[in-house]
Amino acid sequence: SCNEAAKYEKKVMVLDFVTPTPLGTSWGLGGTCVNVGCIPKKLMHQAALLGQALQDSRKFGWQFPEEVKHNWMTMTESVQNYIGSLNWGYRVALREKKVTYENAYGEFVGPHTVKATNKRGVEKLYTAERFLIATGERPRYLGIPGDKEYCISSDDLFSLPYCPGKTLVVGASYVALECAGFLAGVGLDVTIMVRSILLRGFDQDIANKIGEYMEEHGINFIREFVPIKVEQIKEGTPGILKVTSKSTKGNEIIEGEYNTVLLAIGRDACTRKIGLDKVGVIINEKTGKIPVNDKEQTNVPYIYAIGDILQDKLELTPVAIQAGRLLVRRLYAGATTKCDYVNVPTTVFTPLEYGACGYSEEAAVEKFGEENIEVYHSHFWPLEWTVPSRDNNKCYAKIICNIQDSERVIGFHVLGPNAGEVTQGFAAAMKCGITKEQLDSTIGIHPVCAEVTTKCGKSSPGTAEVKSPSLVFQSDTA
Repeated sequence: SCNEAAKYEKKVMVLDFVTPTPLGTSWGLGGTCVNVGCIPKKLMHQAALLGQALQDSRKFGWQFPEEVKHNWMTMTESVQNYIGSLNWGYRVALREKKVTYENAYGEFVGPHTVKATNKRGVEKLYTAERFLIATGERPRYLGIPGDKEYCISSDDLFSLPYCPGKTLVVGASYVALECAGFLAGVGLDVTIMVRSILLRGFDQDIANKIGEYMEEHGINFIREFVPIKVEQIKEGTPGILKVTSKSTKGNEIIEGEYNTVLLAIGRDACTRKIGLDKVGVIINEKTGKIPVNDKEQTNVPYIYAIGDILQDKLELTPVAIQAGRLLVRRLYAGATTKCDYVNVPTTVFTPLEYGACGYSEEAAVEKFGEENIEVYHSHFWPLEWTVPSRDNNKCYAKIICNIQDSERVIGFHVLGPNAGEVTQGFAAAMKCGITKEQLDSTIGIHPVCAEVTTKCGKSSPGTAEVKSPSLVFQSDTA
């Protein structure tokens, strides 16, 4: 947003400050995605995929000693070195565009005025014609004895200076499942403690398939329990922690010992300590989220907001980037285009990747009625997995269509390798209003996973799954 505004010769300042985690972790310029989110997550997911590729490679003729080890420190140092290069790149870009950068904590103190406090406690006041809030969110803690003292969050994990060892991941969000997935993928003993359902807000059919796949690949699940106390048994890097947990269904108490406890139970908007009350910006008192109009404008006309802090909007980095860029163009370049929050593609980088765009099956039924939607689906077996003979019938595609609108595709879901690469193109097609007929008339590229989307059959009662390993594509419709 600031780089875009600088294009129009506006005087721009960025205030960026990372409050350290309870364990003291902080990071450089670039926000969550770059430092403690998408970038390190995808790189560590890649580390896990490479481990699987090593196993597969033997069947393709590669020979190497039986024992193959993963080095946590080599991985984290490499990832952090790359992130450091990105931090530097952002600093240089701001300087080149003559954007003033202050590594200071900003809070409103009055109309058109913010106070910036740096890490040495030095305060400065700044005034501006307009303000853009993009403070994002930080991981939530449980509020139980020992959580902040002994547990880590995703804010700590990607630069953890030691291998986490046997790990308990608390939560069922995409952050929880992604982190558990790559930790298990690099050879660690991983348990996920789930309060209720996996991947709330995502298609539950797919979410359950992800859970089943992870369980089959050695990740333990403790369902319908929540931690009530974390104690340190032994100091160290890692040490040993005792976790006491209680059933959500009754009074049963269980205990377990782990080297590391990773909390991934959700994130809270960073809006409560930036002086919004001083300027009258309304927030949702329960969630801390900021309601805005379709131009990302708060109830205070000169204050705008984008990103994860917005109420009822998607929490995705590319959405925030697009919203900020379009906002600046409307303010300073006479543009009128607004950010489109519909049909936004996303991918969950679990061991079996999940790409989605549009409605989940549950949301489609709720919005259009069960009688007005048709679901087409198919299992498939990636060709690359046939030679190592693994995970037959685990990959899956689902297309949700609106019968009343020429069977327009309103939901796209794919579970399999490179799901993000597959989903991106279909998102463009959905923006153009693709129908099932048009999808069926598209010739598939052979032999690739995305080909399955042109071959999905109806999801009608009583259809049998075809599970013959001789078939690469296995439609659920005979």
